[in-house]
Amino acid sequence: MNIQKITTIVALILGVLGLIFQVTILSKGDDVIEMNSLAGDFSAVSPMITLALFILAVVVLITLVSSFAALASNPAKLKKALISIAAFAVVVVISYVFSEGVETPLKDGEVLSASGSRWVGTGLRTFYILAVVAVGTMVFSGVKRFFK
Repeated sequence: MNIQKITTIVALILGVLGLIFQVTILSKGDDVIEMNSLAGDFSAVSPMITLALFILAVVVLITLVSSFAALASNPAKLKKALISIAAFAVVVVISYVFSEGVETPLKDGEVLSASGSRWVGTGLRTFYILAVVAVGTMVFSGVKRFFK
């Protein structure tokens, strides 16, 4: 059987399951579902959430497998991808080195550890560095094109 046919059949089955779960949820009504959820009974929406998580997992798995297969089949693309990953890792390491952690009380009474605070700072610094690189690349590209 063709992979296209299998994909179509699986998508159709998942779509029908989603439709059945949706009709079940709509037939119960908002008030009944809300009252049941206050009592701890989430049986009306749990199947829909489980189906959504399953579909998400399948899509992520298919995407990763096809991406890695494409990279493995082309050594030049694999080399570029590894260089990009290494460059990203360098940016994260630089961000981590320049971040500092301080225990921080949160609004809910919990305390964010110094390590957690340092990782939050790392994430922010990584974002800022990548944003500056992206803007710089766009400006450089525009100026280069302007002078050609």
